[in-house]
Amino acid sequence: MKEELQELYRYRGLLYMIAYRDIKVRYKQSIMGFMWAILMPILIVMAGIVVRYAYTLAAHVPLKTEDIASVAVKSLPWAFLISSIRLGCNSLIGGNQNLVTKVYFPREILPLAAVMSSLFDFFVASAALLVFLVLAHTGWSIYLLWTPVLLLTMVVLASGVGMVVSAASLFFRDVKYLVEVVLTFGIFFTPVFYDVHMFGDKGKWLLLNPAAPILDGLSACITRQQPPDLAWFAYSLSFGVLMLLGGYLLFKHLEPAFAESI
Repeated sequence: MKEELQELYRYRGLLYMIAYRDIKVRYKQSIMGFMWAILMPILIVMAGIVVRYAYTLAAHVPLKTEDIASVAVKSLPWAFLISSIRLGCNSLIGGNQNLVTKVYFPREILPLAAVMSSLFDFFVASAALLVFLVLAHTGWSIYLLWTPVLLLTMVVLASGVGMVVSAASLFFRDVKYLVEVVLTFGIFFTPVFYDVHMFGDKGKWLLLNPAAPILDGLSACITRQQPPDLAWFAYSLSFGVLMLLGGYLLFKHLEPAFAESI
């Protein structure tokens, strides 16, 4: 495995080049340009506001700015995660088929480039989120230092899942349709529109979703000025690392058969 990682490091220039190509193609001849990177999180936030408002009406409590800020903070990493998985699922097929069959390079570069291009969109949208948080007067605390750690954990999780679904979709083309279904309905089982504490002790079951503790931790650090739940963060981190390691090993095991399966 050491040799494979060293080879991946030697091809890091190709990784950056493919990620840059994907970003360039995505926004080429686009009227809105980089605003498309902000559109998906905005749609998620708007849907979340509707859900939270309906909850406040039913519970007879006011809708607070903190509630809207919480949805906004969690919408960006969620949008990054689903974009990474969706693009990673299609990274070995479609426009990259000629690369896979005719040129030698570490094939894991393709799903990793999908994660990098989605990360670019995340940073573009983060600028708009930062402006909103300043205007909303959410405040700040020392716990903001947890933010890059939580985001890195999300990147690790996205990379691992991306490699698994990319390899699976190459051998079974209906995997991409299954992935779309899971991503479409996954938001209802992930605390993006709502907070875990809204359901009391039963809400802890929602944290079994490995993305949930990361999103809840980001909301705690940024909007509530609290530390993330360390036990659940350790769970997400362990799951993400195991997913990345297992996904990488599975990917390299199946890689010799990629060209024959396209």
